[in-house]
Amino acid sequence: MKAKVHITLKSGVLDPQGKAIGHALESLGFNGIGEVRQGKFIELDIAESDPDAARAQVEEMCARLLANTVIENYDIELQP
Repeated sequence: MKAKVHITLKSGVLDPQGKAIGHALESLGFNGIGEVRQGKFIELDIAESDPDAARAQVEEMCARLLANTVIENYDIELQP
């Protein structure tokens, strides 16, 4: 099973990298860019065929390593 994890900063958490990306885009001539927020994308191949067990395993990975749950949210998408 393949798990796709999108990790983003929670609302209200400052995003200096997003701000730097926004400024760089403006300096390259891309106008009309509003707020820019950056995140992480992680793709995992899981040797689990049960979707509930796979989700539980990825949830634990996020809580223990992949995401800083104090300042980040994560979303998990599973594909067979």
